[in-house]
Amino acid sequence: MRRINWHNIRLVLIIFVMIFLYSFSSKRNSERKISKIDIKFESNENMFLTHEMVNNLLIQNLGGTSRIQKDKVDLNTLETILDDHEMIEKAQVFSTIDGFLNTRITQKAPIVRVITDSENYYLDSKGDKMSLSQNFSARVPLVSGEMSKGTEKPYLLLFNEIKKDDFLSKNITGAKIMPSGNVVLTNRSYDYKIAFGKPINVEKKLKNYKAFFHHAVKDTLIKSYKEVNLMFTQQVVCKK
Repeated sequence: MRRINWHNIRLVLIIFVMIFLYSFSSKRNSERKISKIDIKFESNENMFLTHEMVNNLLIQNLGGTSRIQKDKVDLNTLETILDDHEMIEKAQVFSTIDGFLNTRITQKAPIVRVITDSENYYLDSKGDKMSLSQNFSARVPLVSGEMSKGTEKPYLLLFNEIKKDDFLSKNITGAKIMPSGNVVLTNRSYDYKIAFGKPINVEKKLKNYKAFFHHAVKDTLIKSYKEVNLMFTQQVVCKK
């Protein structure tokens, strides 16, 4: 008589039980409704958006309610909608077993605020426009004048260099782009204008300005300067 291999039978039964339990739990999980939307901002530096604004945007794209089955929620679509928002740099949306719809938001960081005759907006590090917000006002240099379309890259380089430097970001308060393309900067502490010239040799000119300032601030004559000229990369020329 052929012996029954109970070991193989138990193994098959265990596999069937595991498949059943997995299918059962997956079905119950997919039928579970979203119980809560949890929104977290990765940085609190620039609160252009509020939790309520993001929450309303999500609910609007969930059909007007958050009480929706998990398997009917298109996470990729929600991420795309959030990523397309002018204030959002990156969004992550994922659900958990307990029915939470988790949203992680990284907001864009403005580097300057541009003021023209017809517009008033922020620019981020990539040159993308950001509308002003009623919730938050960023402390960034004010830029007047217009950057011609297709020629803004050198100006963005200048503004990004100012933004990432701790001293310059606190010292430089404004920039005026002249019709010639030259840039005139203003500083926080003194009345003199900074004639930067064309946005070329940016790093060298800014390095020269920092060296000038740290040296000149020890001298009371700095208060009498009307202009600090950085156009000559080998020297800084001051006018009284």
